[in-house]
Amino acid sequence: MIRDPRTAFDLLFGAGGTPEERQARRRENASILDWIVGEVAHLRRELGATDRRRMDQYLDNVREIERRIQMVEAQNSSGEQRELPEAPAGVPDSFTEHMQMMFDLQVLALQSDMTRVFSFKTGRDASNRIYPESGTDKPFHPTSHHGNNEETILDFNTINRFYVGLLPYLLEKLHDSQDGESSLLDQTMIIYGSPMGDPNIHNHRRCPLLLLGGANGQLAGDMHLKAPDGTPMANVFLNVMHKLGFEDMSSFGDSTGEFNVPSSVLTAVEEASQSR
Repeated sequence: MIRDPRTAFDLLFGAGGTPEERQARRRENASILDWIVGEVAHLRRELGATDRRRMDQYLDNVREIERRIQMVEAQNSSGEQRELPEAPAGVPDSFTEHMQMMFDLQVLALQSDMTRVFSFKTGRDASNRIYPESGTDKPFHPTSHHGNNEETILDFNTINRFYVGLLPYLLEKLHDSQDGESSLLDQTMIIYGSPMGDPNIHNHRRCPLLLLGGANGQLAGDMHLKAPDGTPMANVFLNVMHKLGFEDMSSFGDSTGEFNVPSSVLTAVEEASQSR
């Protein structure tokens, strides 16, 4: 599990086979882009105007995230008291800033086709961390065990709204990243969910899932679908795997069949009409 933006950046863009070699490279070159300036200049001469603009935008984004990481490291190494004293120097004390930096790194990796898939756990279920940016000073895990106390439930709701409210940043970044004739958001499927239906009693039933992005036309969007009681979540994942091209898969986990997720608004309308 990687939570340090510096570590993630170096895995994606760092030169050198060990942390020590990458650190030595950073001492010699303020930016990884300074290290490849000759190669970039040569490549620009071979590209057309449109591709040059796309490459320049991509490199600007790489330099910007690198600059932000350097600023966080400088701040956290200044000797000033930190809110998260045990966290690596590259991890911001601000949860929002941390999430945005990790989102940016994921978008850069997708843009350059370094990966087609990533998983990102936004928090630890048993964490007692407080999120001042959320609007409440109550810690996450104790509020999840709310004991049906209305005030505590509202605090837990505030924290979860804060979490979900960070997703649009990723969606906007993907939307603004063109890949061919469409955006990365149009081509991507994002699955966002929770391991708990009712954390107060560790109930894993009725867990919510959000499916976002266009997935190359495989997701309709603007729909709320309710599964019948007892439906395994793996049924949704089986349908998702088929939409991603793994059509020969007959099962996934403890699936009992597919839970149909319409591929287009037209399909959804037609099915709704037939059910009346």
